[in-house]
Amino acid sequence: FFWRPRLSKSTCEQRSCLHHRAMGFEKEIVSEGDGAEIQPGSNVTVHCTGYVVDGPKAHFWSTKDNDEPFSFVIGEGQVIRAWDEGVLTMKVGERAKITATADYAYGAEGFPAWGIPPNGTLMFDIEVLSAEAA
Repeated sequence: FFWRPRLSKSTCEQRSCLHHRAMGFEKEIVSEGDGAEIQPGSNVTVHCTGYVVDGPKAHFWSTKDNDEPFSFVIGEGQVIRAWDEGVLTMKVGERAKITATADYAYGAEGFPAWGIPPNGTLMFDIEVLSAEAA
């Protein structure tokens, strides 16, 4: 199961909690954003670094390696489930660490090309740069 703010605006207290789940994701806010909350269907642009928590290769990908932010439409399955649901809880300007269990990441297959093992737990350091409504 996962955590997501409901229809009303989230308070800082709600958004700052570290949410633990047996499966899904947990989110830790590194720095609060002062921009708009992310809405489903928005084109979101982020800087992100991905780490394998329980595997031999710690850092597997970063948009900062080439200083090329990554963009995707939130809520449409263009990214792993932890991103679709976790980034939806963020605001523009926010930086958070999202830790994803395998069922919210690359599952039993992993992603060998990036050194992600089967059933690997991943942590993403994500900063939301912008979000444009569809």
